[in-house]
Amino acid sequence: MLLSPTPDLQLRDLSESHAPGLYELLETNRSSLREWLPWLDTQRSVQDSIQFIRTARTQSDRNESLSLGIWYRNDLCGVISFHRIDWPNRATMIGYWLSADFQGKGLMTESCRAFVDYGFTRMSLHRIEIRCATGNLKSRAIPERLGFTKEAVLRDCEWLYDHYVDLIVYSMLAPDWKKSHHR
Repeated sequence: MLLSPTPDLQLRDLSESHAPGLYELLETNRSSLREWLPWLDTQRSVQDSIQFIRTARTQSDRNESLSLGIWYRNDLCGVISFHRIDWPNRATMIGYWLSADFQGKGLMTESCRAFVDYGFTRMSLHRIEIRCATGNLKSRAIPERLGFTKEAVLRDCEWLYDHYVDLIVYSMLAPDWKKSHHR
């Protein structure tokens, strides 16, 4: 699968051949990503990245989730995913991360815009959520820029290594997306 939000930005499938680069990216960004992502300690080797890619592909083949690598000018710089697609309710959540070297260029906003559009137009989803820690202002800016609705704050919702964090739930519904992003 391939989505091209801009000429320099692509979202595409990850293959096992990408595992060394993915692991290197995680290793380089480990301290900054660990501030907000609870799963970093499960990624300790290239083999762990291979397993992540295998699991993501299996879940994608089963239509349970969708994870794509984010490439900017042919450099792998992050990952974006639909987690746990709830087909009876046509709903899912987006998760994402981006290397610090590539932040501040609008890449994640454009990646999310293309991914959300794909979810609504090609997958016929009805509801897409983005959940962010209340203190993660960079991540919160993305759904806010894209016009998502802030619905709730879930108190002590996620265990982050040694403490709980509150999560803000943002949502977008297909009819609202089509109204605000009509091309």
